[in-house]
Amino acid sequence: MMEVKDIFDYLPHRYPFLLVDRVTEFESGVMLKGYKNITFNEPQFTGHFPNHPIMPGVMILEGMAQCTGILAFRSQGVKPDGSTMYYLAAVDNCRFRQPAVPGDRLDFEVITLGNKRGIWKFKCITKIDGKLIASADLLCAERKV
Repeated sequence: MMEVKDIFDYLPHRYPFLLVDRVTEFESGVMLKGYKNITFNEPQFTGHFPNHPIMPGVMILEGMAQCTGILAFRSQGVKPDGSTMYYLAAVDNCRFRQPAVPGDRLDFEVITLGNKRGIWKFKCITKIDGKLIASADLLCAERKV
């Protein structure tokens, strides 16, 4: 289990762009589960959409990508030190099946499909109340800065 203060050690993101509140399960090199609670007071809801707030799909995708970063760095037993960045390189087979709204909890699950020379491939899903709402295959690249 990782709380948000522990997540800070593995991601450079901070409010309002940190999209992982907690990691609930981790198996090195294999998988990670975490979640994000969606609250009405988040800045994106002032414009997306004021009378019908919906979590932007790209932010759900970013939450999945942040989980892959935690999984990759933690699996290697290292913490980012400012000399390495972890970039989203490709998104394949992305599907959004239902909207997410304030009050929902996004449950992320990311599974490692492969890793070669700092290029990682993941299968990612997001659920709300056990129901699949989004999925994607993500390719991420670790690079020196």
